[in-house]
Amino acid sequence: MKNKVSIIGAGMTGSTTAHWLAERELADIVLVDIVEGMPQGKALDLQEALPVIGKDVSVVGSNSYEATAGSDIVVITAGLPRKPGMSRDDLLFANADIVRKAAEETIKYSPEAIFIILTNPLDVMAYLAMKVTGVAPHRVVGQAGILDSARMRAFVAMELGVSVENIHCYVLGGHGDEMVPLTRHSNVAGVPLEKAMPADRLAAIVDRTRKGGGEIVSLLKTGSAFYAPSIAIVQMVDAILKDKHLVVPAAAYLQGEYGLKDIFFGVPVQLGRRGIEKVWEYELTEQELDALRKSAAGVAENIAKLNL
Repeated sequence: MKNKVSIIGAGMTGSTTAHWLAERELADIVLVDIVEGMPQGKALDLQEALPVIGKDVSVVGSNSYEATAGSDIVVITAGLPRKPGMSRDDLLFANADIVRKAAEETIKYSPEAIFIILTNPLDVMAYLAMKVTGVAPHRVVGQAGILDSARMRAFVAMELGVSVENIHCYVLGGHGDEMVPLTRHSNVAGVPLEKAMPADRLAAIVDRTRKGGGEIVSLLKTGSAFYAPSIAIVQMVDAILKDKHLVVPAAAYLQGEYGLKDIFFGVPVQLGRRGIEKVWEYELTEQELDALRKSAAGVAENIAKLNL
């Protein structure tokens, strides 16, 4: 029996996630969206592309949540995108209504599913999904850290002219302007970033990483990033379905780790078939911990606004 992944939201991020998933032949795919005909059309187009690359998966589009029944993983990308000048937090209440509906409906049809949340503000939406579905915390994970770390890796590669495969970067914290790129733990082929480039250049990369999503929003003007966020989701799906025990930065529910409780927050997590298997704790300096606390305070403030 094939794995099944349902993607709620068939916009640019959702449909591109389906594209990457189908290309890797990881699972049968369901695209759900409220716009009539749109998920059906995108699904059919993608299904017709698969003979060219020799991949055998089913891709279905629907306006009904019933099509998601029996999903191993539910990915929620549905929500309003940022516009130039907006922060992720500006989307809080509008997207909370969308994520609440998606979570309530999908859990009815897939009571054993693992949930991957992408909708912004990411950490708060993951918390909301956990509360609405009532599932154990290890079955909800937010996609952010992989994306933010990939952006940092890309910027380092451009700066140093080194293959991205040699670059390892770790960005923790809330998915917002207060995210915490761990320069001390990041490296190029084992050489710490702090020794691989001048301090001013590294500081510029840290700043660009924090503002990476906004940079793309300002360039596109009518939407937000979708290639990098969607492939980050696929890495998580791959790790879960293949039971890889892969350690990646992602938003997890914390119960004392890093001194934080009752909050979804970007930390290193180990992903396997059950979802989040473990939260890894780095040894951090007091300065790094202060930065995490500052980021966490903003997330906690937004969670409180929803009165969950």
